[in-house]
Amino acid sequence: MHDHHTSAHCKFRISEWEENTVLEQDNGGKVNRARVTKAYQGDLSGEGIVEYLMGYAADGSAVFSGFELVTGSVAGKTGTFVFEHRGTFSNGEVNSVWSVVPGSGTGELTGLTGAVAFSAKHQDEYRFAFDYDL
Repeated sequence: MHDHHTSAHCKFRISEWEENTVLEQDNGGKVNRARVTKAYQGDLSGEGIVEYLMGYAADGSAVFSGFELVTGSVAGKTGTFVFEHRGTFSNGEVNSVWSVVPGSGTGELTGLTGAVAFSAKHQDEYRFAFDYDL
């Protein structure tokens, strides 16, 4: 085992976002479910499909969690893995942590661990750093 992480520079675009309200409160709060498809480029390349659950307060801010199946490659090694997402949305900005689900890596990505600290306002293309071990 080694304890140094590789930091991969990556970017993605959102190619599809389908969001529906599944539970509603009288005060305007709600729980939504969303399926989001992402196209990755860079050291992490391929496609991600995320299933999110979001708890919205009446003011439009939200707390969310989700799981994302990533199919593609990390530094040229191919396979699949799952990110767990946990985060918040307020004042137009997302702050979240994506963690590789332990044991989720397949193919050449078997044994993958790592995480992303993500923060962004809405844009066409999102850049981030993926700190991982493989």
